[in-house]
Amino acid sequence: MENLTIPVFAIKQPIGEFYVGVIRADDLLRICRFDYRRMQYENEYADYLGIQRKLNRTRISDIKKYVGTIDACFPTSIVISIDQKCAEISETERQDFLLLKVTEYVDSEAPQLSIALDQVATIIDGQHRLKGLEEGSNPSFELPISIFIGADEATEASIFSIVNLAQTKVNKSLAYDLFEYAKTRSPEKTCHEIVVALDKLEESPFHAQIKRLGVRTENRFGETLSQATIVKGLLPYISKDPLLDRDAGKRYGFWEPALAAANSKRIFYEFFRNDEDEKILRIVINYFKAISEKWPTAWAGTGKGNIIKRTNGFNGFIRFLRPAYLYFTTRPEIVSKDDFAKLFDKVKLNDADFNPEKFLPGSSGATTLYRTLVKDTGVDA
Repeated sequence: MENLTIPVFAIKQPIGEFYVGVIRADDLLRICRFDYRRMQYENEYADYLGIQRKLNRTRISDIKKYVGTIDACFPTSIVISIDQKCAEISETERQDFLLLKVTEYVDSEAPQLSIALDQVATIIDGQHRLKGLEEGSNPSFELPISIFIGADEATEASIFSIVNLAQTKVNKSLAYDLFEYAKTRSPEKTCHEIVVALDKLEESPFHAQIKRLGVRTENRFGETLSQATIVKGLLPYISKDPLLDRDAGKRYGFWEPALAAANSKRIFYEFFRNDEDEKILRIVINYFKAISEKWPTAWAGTGKGNIIKRTNGFNGFIRFLRPAYLYFTTRPEIVSKDDFAKLFDKVKLNDADFNPEKFLPGSSGATTLYRTLVKDTGVDA
């Protein structure tokens, strides 16, 4: 293999000096093969670093799909460590950047200590991104990179902990709320706008009761559901693959009609495809108004012992929405509140039944509620 030269900038921080630059995915793959070399032995730092972690195939598959979209972006650095014997820094005439030359190391006296070019670097952070790019056949994808030279294992462990353990994950409700600023339509943007309407409209059974950013809104009381919970419940009814549908919206501005079998699962897809999101909103309002009027005492309650408007209850009811809707129609049309009400009249639950003893916390309670609704109404699940 040929040697690799990367223009870099030096950065000095308390942990020491390291270098940042830009590199193509295929060039990075030439020197960084997911730490196969270091997998030959074990020690506490290697374990801590996650070097021997099994790659998450689902995550790799998601990244592989993502890198083919028009929105593909990895703004944060891949972090690697290069063996000091394989790295040489030199100055340039411009003096505003340096050159890092990466080479193989050949030990003629002890060949077993030689290091091939594809084994000179260790991935500290970014192995899934790099593997997804490799499998996605996107060799020219440019990546920001942070390079530590000659870092010992303790330093690598410290860097890993800083990158992976000290960062706060973004609240999912906040992430969905940011779709408000998107200029093109997408399943997530549609769901976000429906949630906003459910929270704002006085006729909505969820009026002023949704935690838009995932936490309680100042000066409001009785918020029992997060935006993320509602969006996650609605998304499967609009899109089988929100990422690809979002990409199609940006690339082409339209979506292909779905087969009838697909529409029986994605009951709101045709509304979305035809820019009729208000009809989705109307169905959701009709559905949950029928629920709120069937069990008014439970719906009005906000105590911890009442699950009807909390995640557990919502997940059970939103899952039942699809068979309830298909009970009345297989075409993209609005089902009235009165129709849903007739269906719920068959359900034997009373207001007091919506408690965490009958419907246990977590997915099992939501599943129990869903199965109870299916059994009492006799709809096809």
